[in-house]
Formats: sequence, C-alpha cells, structure tokens
Amino acid sequence: MAQAFVSRSRPQIAGGLVVVTRADTALLEGLAVQRGAHPVPDADSVIAGRRALALAANPSADCFVVLLSGGASSMMAVPAEGLSLADKQDTTRLLLAHDADIHQINCVRKHLSAIKGGRLARVCSLPVVTMAISDVVGDDLSVIGSAPTVPDASTYQDALAIVGRYGGERVPASVLRHLERGARGEIAETPKPAGEHTIRRDAMVIGSSADALLGARQAAEALGYEVKVLGGPVTGEATEAASKYIDEIAMVAAKAGKTPVCILSAGETTVHVTGHGRGGRNQQFALAAAPGLARLGRFAALESVGTDGVDGPTDAAGALADSTTVARARARGLDPMQYLGANDAWTFFNALGDLVRTGETHTNVGDIQVTLIAPPGDREAS
Repeated sequence: MAQAFVSRSRPQIAGGLVVVTRADTALLEGLAVQRGAHPVPDADSVIAGRRALALAANPSADCFVVLLSGGASSMMAVPAEGLSLADKQDTTRLLLAHDADIHQINCVRKHLSAIKGGRLARVCSLPVVTMAISDVVGDDLSVIGSAPTVPDASTYQDALAIVGRYGGERVPASVLRHLERGARGEIAETPKPAGEHTIRRDAMVIGSSADALLGARQAAEALGYEVKVLGGPVTGEATEAASKYIDEIAMVAAKAGKTPVCILSAGETTVHVTGHGRGGRNQQFALAAAPGLARLGRFAALESVGTDGVDGPTDAAGALADSTTVARARARGLDPMQYLGANDAWTFFNALGDLVRTGETHTNVGDIQVTLIAPPGDREAS
C-alpha cells in the first residue's frame, strides 16, 4: 500500500511511517519503517504506535493520510494509561483462544488503547484521510484495524460485557478495573461519531473480500467452471461453520449438471481452542469439512485460506481437503477427529502434504473458500 501510494504521490509526501511485520522491508524514500507484531502485540508494536502518535501530533503537511489494513490492531499498539503491554497481550490471547470474533476483539482493544478507536486522528490538527483494505466481514470502518482514525460507537460497557462472556475471571485485574472505571464514566470514552466534527475526516474502503471473490470468479470462469458464490459470509466457530458449509455445497452439488462447478465464499471463522496442537481457523475449517466432502457423491476439493498467506501462528495460508482426505488419512493411521479435537490441523495436513503455503501476500481481505465439484463420474476436479 505504501509503495503504491508513494508511486502516485511524489513529490507531495513530507514524511511518514510504515508499520510492517518484517523488519527487513525495503525502505521507501521519505518514509520510516517500523516492525510490529501480529496477532499479539509486542514491544515493537508499542514503539510503532508511539511513533504514529508523534507523527500525527506534529504534522508538517496539509493532510494526514492513513493507509490501513488488517493486522493493524496488533502491529500498532499503545496501552491506555495504567495498563501494561502484558495486560493487553494476555487479554488478546484470551479472546483469540475463546472464540471471540474480530468485532468483539477490536471493541475490547479500542477500550484498552491510547491510539485506537479514533484516538490517533484526535491528536492530529490536519484533515485526516483513511484508505482501508478490509479484512472484516461487513467492511465496517469502525472495526478495521480497531479504527485508529474513525470515531467509535462502542462503549466501555460493551467491552466489559465481552470480556465477561469470554472468561472475565482470567483477564488481568488491571484490565477489569480499567473497563469498570470507563463504564462508570471515570475515564474518557473513545471519540464518538456525533461529537467528532472539529477535524475533517474522510475514510473509505479501497479493497475487500468482494474484490478477491470477483478475481476468483473471473479465473474460474476462464477455466470453464460454472461459478456459484454463496450468499452469506462464512463466520462462526470453524467446526460448526464447516458443517453448515457442507450442507450448502451439497445442495449446489445435487443440482449441478455435467459442467464442473466452482463454489466461492468468504468470511472469517473463529476457533475455540481446547487442545494443544498447531493450526489456524482455515486449517480447522478444512479438516472439519473433510468427512462431509467424502459423502457428497461427487468428487470435490475444498481449499480454505487466509488471503494474507498466514493462517494462525503457522507457516501455512490454509489447507486443502477433498473427497479422499479421510480415506488417505486413515490409510496412514491418522484419525481426523482426533486431530480436530486437539486443534492440530497443521500436523494432520502436513502429514498428507495438503497444507497450502503461499508465503505472505502483503494484502489481507479475510479468508476465502474455493470448492471444486467434478461432473458425475469424474474422479477428480481439475
């Protein structure tokens, strides 16, 4: 995003900061580069957040432009007064492990932060322009990256309720005290939409899962597939979402004729972590879907991947499952349900050679699923 913006904007850029997950990113003329961590913030993330606040508070141009993408919540973090980085890390890990979705996680993040929920824009005296690539279902600008430059309608009370739902007794005591004080009105709320008219702002989504699905559709049609795009987003707990997904594609498969079919969908699931294995939401989803693929009556292959090339804390973007996955696994002595229950989908698919490794794509528009269904009698979807 920064490279594209710089190429279109020279020589108007007075300076700036690029926050990335890799410290060896090539420097861009006039822009500083700072590493941040994902999906849990670290000390570098705090440095990145403080540098961004300093840049916004001391402008040297006519406009403050923010290029925002998924992952920004973790990569650029400044704990609110009275909270530590460890407080934020522990809370983030708890929410990630207990099935909270991105809207809930980012609501909490905004109320534990000195930069999110519009606070970055609040310190800037210039007009603020935000261009966002969305990894959030629904493309809500107040959720993407925890909205450092967009007013926030959520409240401390909302954040407190979310923390309580996902294990408030395990959240650091300092976090609970902070949220409770905020709910009582003792701490200033995040900037609200109705009260944020003193600084001119313009925010827009410039890329989303709809763009990824359009590209996938065009590629599939060029290959001769009949394309079906599922109407709703794929969301919820990964194992449960996979079961519903199989029901949907079974209906498509039952009506399909002799032309191979490509079914496309997008969204973002969550994983309720109870085991101690390795994996990510896409790998968990693919593993949960594998038994259903074997029962479709037509050969089918499913790939579920993160468009950023990163699925959970693993080296894979996701995984590939097909109608033979369960049979191939059992021939190797692997029990799919055992690996599913252990949240160990990475080990399962790695043994079969069915992990999808793309490397980092540097663009994040959430997750996509591609399912290919072969014509009757065909042994494989090509």
